[in-house]
Formats: sequence, structure tokens, C-alpha cells
Amino acid sequence: MDSELTRRGLIAAIVGGGAAAGAMSPVSSYLRRFAPLSGRAWADATDRTNDTVRSPYGPASVAYDDEYGVPTIEADDERALYFATGYVHGANRLFQLDLQRRQMRGQLSEVVGEATLSSDEFHRRMDFARAADATWDELADSETADLVEAYADGVNACIENEPLPVEFGLLDYEPAAWTPQDTVLMEKQIAWQLTGSFETLRNAAAADALGTETSSDLYPYRLDHDAPILRDTDGGRPDAVRENSMRTPSGDARGLARWLSGFESPPGIGSNSWVVSGDLTESGRPLVANDPHLSLMAPPVWFEQVLDAPDYTVRGVTFPGVPFVVIGENDHGAWGFTNVGADVMDFYEYETRPGEYRYRGEWEAFETEEVTIPVADAPDETITRRTTRHGPFLEREGYSVAVAWTGLTATRTTDAIYDFNRSTGLSDVLAATELFDEPTQNLVYADADGNTLYYATGQIPIRTIDGEEVRGDQLFDGSAGEGEWAGFTPYGTTDWSQGFVPFDEKPGVVNPAYVGTANQRVTDTPEHYLAESYSDPYRGIRIYERLDERVQSDDPVTFEFAQDLHDDAYDGRSALAGPLADAISDDYPGYASALRDWDGEMVRGSTAALAFALWFDEYKRELFDPRFEGGGLDDAYYPRDWVVQHLDPDGEWFAERSRAAVMRAAFDAAVETIDAEGYETYGDYNTTEAITHPFGQSFLNYPSYPTDGSRATVNNYAVERPTGSSWRMVCEPGGRSVGVIPGGNDGEVWSDHYSDQLEMWADTEYKPLPVTPGETSIRFVEGER
Repeated sequence: MDSELTRRGLIAAIVGGGAAAGAMSPVSSYLRRFAPLSGRAWADATDRTNDTVRSPYGPASVAYDDEYGVPTIEADDERALYFATGYVHGANRLFQLDLQRRQMRGQLSEVVGEATLSSDEFHRRMDFARAADATWDELADSETADLVEAYADGVNACIENEPLPVEFGLLDYEPAAWTPQDTVLMEKQIAWQLTGSFETLRNAAAADALGTETSSDLYPYRLDHDAPILRDTDGGRPDAVRENSMRTPSGDARGLARWLSGFESPPGIGSNSWVVSGDLTESGRPLVANDPHLSLMAPPVWFEQVLDAPDYTVRGVTFPGVPFVVIGENDHGAWGFTNVGADVMDFYEYETRPGEYRYRGEWEAFETEEVTIPVADAPDETITRRTTRHGPFLEREGYSVAVAWTGLTATRTTDAIYDFNRSTGLSDVLAATELFDEPTQNLVYADADGNTLYYATGQIPIRTIDGEEVRGDQLFDGSAGEGEWAGFTPYGTTDWSQGFVPFDEKPGVVNPAYVGTANQRVTDTPEHYLAESYSDPYRGIRIYERLDERVQSDDPVTFEFAQDLHDDAYDGRSALAGPLADAISDDYPGYASALRDWDGEMVRGSTAALAFALWFDEYKRELFDPRFEGGGLDDAYYPRDWVVQHLDPDGEWFAERSRAAVMRAAFDAAVETIDAEGYETYGDYNTTEAITHPFGQSFLNYPSYPTDGSRATVNNYAVERPTGSSWRMVCEPGGRSVGVIPGGNDGEVWSDHYSDQLEMWADTEYKPLPVTPGETSIRFVEGER
């Protein structure tokens, strides 16, 4: 057997399908075809690290805590600090860094072969790497840039000094040097994972296939609920932005939408957070809680660290490849983020002729570049990359659009995150928030002075047609100049003061009593169009129910209450349990009885939760597949769970079969799965077994523990994807703080800290934040590498 081709087949299957971190499929069948731990791989099978390292930036030290492997990194010079941080990231997460970078740069095929050409083509056409270069050019002369360069030098020192992780031995390749632009590219990656949505294009294709009335019912602009993030807000102009008539594509957009859907934000990306004023808490200190919902994998998407700089100490989590703490606290305050879900991507159709597109009555030449994609064991692939004044030009099956995305220009988020790390109070945080260009996030913050804050971050475009502001949930006529963003320069420097929502017109409130965010609608009365449809509101409704009940009682909000709210497993979709029980009572009396007695809690010991969870997804298939398949639509077009739950029982989707008949047919399929798998309770199905290493091998995978929660609960875990709470944190500025990640801090499978937090995470338990550092593990001494 050709081991080189086998390895390429392995990596192709791992990363060929998705754009976002964590969207990598397990492929155990590939590894079974050759002896994985032989030769070079055995040499790399270690988690040892040198205890003395030369640093051109001066002394620093790293002390891992004995219990959880969280490093405390200390230095008297910030450049020395971030050199050491880069070294630590390399020592603990190097394969993760390299694989994500290769994916975003569209460089998979040169080591994989033809299997990943589609992924490489998408990333090359979007040209995220060029956007990272533009951002670095803007950043290069700043104080922050010096620290990012030191960080990159630290990663490279680790590559030079330490054995490579076992994955490199399995795949038999070595990483290239890390660059400052790669760090910026990692920020672009997470911004894309949170805001890269082709929903507008998909909805337009659905309207073409199903009709505008049906499409509007399935994909409504506003989900009907009364739990926005900001409640009882005054002002705003709910009718100020013109409502669009649904415009269908000028051609068949389904092929392009189908291709692009493989590279957008994974379903289930979201988060919870809440901030509570000290006026309402037991301690008199404010509380901040946050649990971002991202793809779950081994190792986790987050890396926990403590940075002890000359003028500040900051602790929390960051993305491997990014030196600064993204979510966490310093000695003054604590902050967390959830996804706003703002619409920051638009699509433009043009009249075209060979080499040119029409714009405002004139023909303009495409910016054109021949791009060669090296392909292992096959001829190189050459594509013609085209760009318009609005952004990259994408085409499939005879249909084409240009794409504008706020991340395709120079952004200042690197500066913003660094400023959060060294902030000393509310004014510093507000100034940093104004620089936070991507992604759009709900910021919650509280500090030791008692301040609380909610603010919507990120650049949000203002679209106009004939001088009138319009919503962004439509296809625009690029030739007519519709909907374009004033001041936006793809792959250059954008003037954010022109075509974007001004900072003081974004939703926000200083010193609120309490605010809960869960990716639901931000406000009922926005000054400007923010987004289309947002996420299902189940978690947002439940968070406010719990907070309202507590605040209106005689009991203060306690630290333990915040932890318990993270553990809440009530699923609002369970309103369908009664109708489902009625529909199946003749055929499944035992299940019907369990569903009638069920309290809606998605907990591991529940039979009703098991049946309901497996039934709900079968219900969507029974409802939509017959008609969708005829229209060329796949499961990417399934509407949100909230829409499915509230479909009119007498409406068009039940014209041929009653709702009870559809429910019963879906339950038949669910029971087949339950019986085939031998499930008895929800905990048999809802386990951490789904959280795997990209290779899918047992020796690299995490242990299996039962856990609670669903995609619709505050205790968030979508086992079917898997996505969920990627970091749980509760902070009391000036008091206690705790956190936990779903796995372990060390990406080396041989480490004691590879999966040591997983069982705590599954049981919604916590460890202290920060941890107590142990003996110094690595000393950095002055000297060239």
C-alpha cells in the first residue's frame, strides 16, 4: 500500500468538507489501513518540553498548575511575555494551529491531493489571506504588532526546539514557520465562523423554488417572541428601514448556494451570557457569566492561560494562534461575548460580459488574477480569481454574485482585544469596544467598581437604495449600485465612519440592572437594520424567566445561582410533547405516558427526553424532505426549530397528511434508532463520545460521559453536530471566579491534561479561575535562538 496516498486520503477526509474550526469529520477507516504509530510517529509520541529556552526578548517563566495544566506566564517585558506565550501555544496546540492555518489559506491540496480542491478553491476565491495581510499592514507600526511578532517568534522557537506532535508523524509533514499574518488570519477564521452566513442567498433560492409566500413563512424576518436582549427600550425606529419585497435570483442560485453552504458558520454556533448588578447580588459585587457555543472537538477550540505582565495580570481563554486573552478577567473587571448574528455580508448580481461587469452605466474590468493551487500527486490546478469593487466574485452552475463581508478589509480587533486585557475600568472597555470591528458580538462586562455594561460590538453596514436605508436580507443589483457600503474597500483600508452604524447608535446600555443574551433579537426598536431572523429564542426566553423570577423574589442573585443557570436543561420545544403523545398513544402507550409526565428537562436519566430529541429531527425530515427534494433543496434549507414548532396545524405543510400523522411517522423512525442503538435513557445517546479528535481514533478521542442539555437549552450541547458550551465562566470582579473547558488544556494526547476537565464539564462543575501555579516548568533566558 502507498502510505503517502493513505496519509493524504486521511487528511483530505479530515479537512476537506468545512471552513470553520471544528468542522472536521472523523475518519477512523483511513487510519485502520496502515500502522499509525510507527517510525517517525513514535519519535513524536511525547509531551516533553525543554525546561530552558533562549529568548531574544529576555527572561520569562512558565508555571503550569499541577491539577489542570493551565500555564501562568510571567515576564518583566511584554515582548518576552508574548514570546513565551507563543512557545506555550506551540508546545500545547501546534497541530491545531497548523491545520487551521492551512485550511484558511487554501493550502490543503499541496499535501492532500485532489480531494480538498473545493475547499482550497473557496478559500482562495474569498482570499482570507489577503484580508489578513491588509489588517497586518494597518497594524504593523503599532505597539500591538511588536507583541504579535514576538508571539510568532515564540511559536517558531517551539517548532525548532521541540518534538512535533504525534499528528505530524501520522501525516508525515512538517509545519511552515508561523507569521504575524497567521495570527491575524486566526482572528479572521473565528470571525468567519461566527458571521459567515449565506442565509440571504439560500433564502432567495428557496423563494425561487417554493414561492415567496411559502418562503416568507419558513424564513421570517422576525421570529415571534417577546424576549429580546434589550427589553423596554425607548426610542429607536422600528419602521425606519424599508422592508424589502423578496427578490428572487436572476438565475438558478441553488448550485452556488449548495457549494457555499459547506463553508459557512456551522449550525448551532451561538452562546449565553448574563451580567447582574451588585445591587441585586448577595455579595454586593456584580456577576458576569458566559458560555460561548462553538464546535466541540479534541483538543478544544479554547486555550486557558494566565498572563502576568509588568502592568496587568489577565486570565481566561484565547484561541490558539492568538496571544491575548479573548474572554476572561483582569484585576479590574471581567468580560464575555456572545454572537450578535448581525448581517455583515451582502450579495451583488451584475450584468456581465467577458472580463467586465456593468456598474452605474459603465463597464468595469474585473480585478483578475490567475491563482495556482499546488496539488499533490496530480497536476496543479489554476483558477481565475475575480474581484469587483464590492468583493470576491463567486460562481457555480451559471449563476454568479460578488460577496461583501466586513472581515475582508483591514480591521482593528487585535488592538481591541489587547486593550481589553490591560483595561482598568469602564472607560477603557468602551474605548476598546469601539475598535472591535469583527465579529459582531454582544459584550457583557462588569468591574470591581460596580459598573455593568452591555454593548453590541462590530461593524454593521448601512445599505441604501436611492438614498433610502434598506434591510440587507436581499440580493442587490450591483450594476445599479444598490446596497453598497460607503467607504468599504475590500482587501484595503475602510473608512468606518461612512457606510456603517456609528458606535453611539449601536445597541448598548451602561450600568443595567441585569441583561441576558443568547443570540436572540437584540432589540425590538433598532436604530438601523441589524440582522435577519437571529437564533431560536429558547435560551434567551429561559434565561430571562430565571433571572426575572430571582430578581422579583426576596432572594438575591448568588454566585451559585449563576452556576445553576448554566446547568438549566429545560427545552422550550417540549411544548410539542403533548400533541406528540396524543399522536402516538395508540401505537406507543409507554412513550406517550412518559411524554405526558415529562417536565421538558433534557437530562440524562429521562426516557422522554431521549424519545423527544430523536423524534424532533425526524419530524423535520418527514415535514420537508418530500417537497424540498422536488425543488432541489437539501437539509440546509430546514427552517429554524422555532418555526417548525409553531407551524399552523391546519396550514399548507399538513395539507396532505395531518400533523398527527406526520408526528407518528417521525416517531416510528425515532423508535427504530432507539431500538437499533439499544438506548434506554437520554444519557445513553447524549454523551461526550461525539467530541472527537479530527482523526477519529480511539487513542486520540475523549472518554465518553453522559451529559444533559440540547441545542435549545441553556446547558447547551448539540450532540448531533457536536456544538455547545466551549467554555463556561462565572466571574465576580473582586471576588470569586470559576471556569471549565470541554476536554483538557493540553493538545498532546500523552499529557495528563488532555481530557482532565471533560467529566467536570459534562456534570456542569467548575475549577477555580485562576488556578494555583505549580513549579516553574520553562525558564526563558536572554539569548538568540
